[in-house]
Amino acid sequence: MIDPVDVGIVGTSWWADSMHLPALANHPHAKIDAICGRDVNKAKHMAERWHIPYVYADYHDMIEDRRLDAVVISTSNDAHYPIAMEAMQAGLHVLCEKPLAMTYAQAKEMADFATANNIKTLVPFTYGFMPTSRFLKELIDDGYIGRPYHLNMRYYTGYARNGEYQWRFDLGKAGAGVVGDLGTHFFYIAQMLYGDVKSVSCHLTHLRERASIDSEGKPYEVGDDGAIITLQFENGASGVIQVSAVCYEDTPFGQTHHMEFHGSGGTLYSYTDWATVQMVSGARVGEGQVKPLEIPERIWAGARRDTVHNTYRDIFRQQDNMTRGFITAIVENKQPMPDFQVGAKIQRILAAAIMSHHEGRWIEVNSITT
Repeated sequence: MIDPVDVGIVGTSWWADSMHLPALANHPHAKIDAICGRDVNKAKHMAERWHIPYVYADYHDMIEDRRLDAVVISTSNDAHYPIAMEAMQAGLHVLCEKPLAMTYAQAKEMADFATANNIKTLVPFTYGFMPTSRFLKELIDDGYIGRPYHLNMRYYTGYARNGEYQWRFDLGKAGAGVVGDLGTHFFYIAQMLYGDVKSVSCHLTHLRERASIDSEGKPYEVGDDGAIITLQFENGASGVIQVSAVCYEDTPFGQTHHMEFHGSGGTLYSYTDWATVQMVSGARVGEGQVKPLEIPERIWAGARRDTVHNTYRDIFRQQDNMTRGFITAIVENKQPMPDFQVGAKIQRILAAAIMSHHEGRWIEVNSITT
């Protein structure tokens, strides 16, 4: 048994600082041993704040020093594949942000290597761990809506409204625009609730003019800031997912989530305003109008509910979800979920969506091989 788990984190983003590092710092079986960032001064500053003993500017050096059991990869998407593969080849367990890679072929190689070598992996599709999503899964699995007919999911946020350069819209670093950054979150939830996706039709938009040069003064190919994706599921259900990063959403988290699920036996709705509202409502056939459904206490598991952000903090910093769950799984020699195989599935849906937009036709997900 590995205990404690010596962890190195690659990336010095706000997300690493606000989510991964707090979760690791309060896990009784985790030891944050190293941090790596291209901006070594920023890495040193974070190391001081989180009491991390070793600082690296090059992930090769961090991995080669052989003092780690696991790595957390919180970098731009173009770095996921090389870092994860090198770490796994060194025998390290890997948590890697989504989307897992730049292409499906890369993601599949990562997933297959991990499976063949018994590497513990995790792709943190954050919103699947939230109480609303977990309650929806229980209800749908228990037959609340009967046979699924269709779904409608909308993710609205405004982080692209200012038009400044962001690597998330730089196709050389991200591989996709908002359809990869936000769409993959909802692809994961849709598949979690309705099963495998069979085919995809997608339309991508570029609504906000963006900076024409990157942070180094070089031109780059700009990714989409909005997407509408139509899905056909293997079980015969269909769905529509809309994501946009140019919406005005004046909430503390700057976003809202809207979800609707319909089937032969009933209807479910979920709405999160990312201020104080996180609700599920529904009605089964014969019950009359849709009514609020109370999320069970066992799903909250003690998480605060006064604001959605406090729920979010507790789910990921205090409970064994996502980063904390990754550590617990290593200690208990279990495979955390969603793993790289799931991440590769979502990458395949993303690749099909992008191909659909460019070719103007429906794409069978299983036809994607690259």
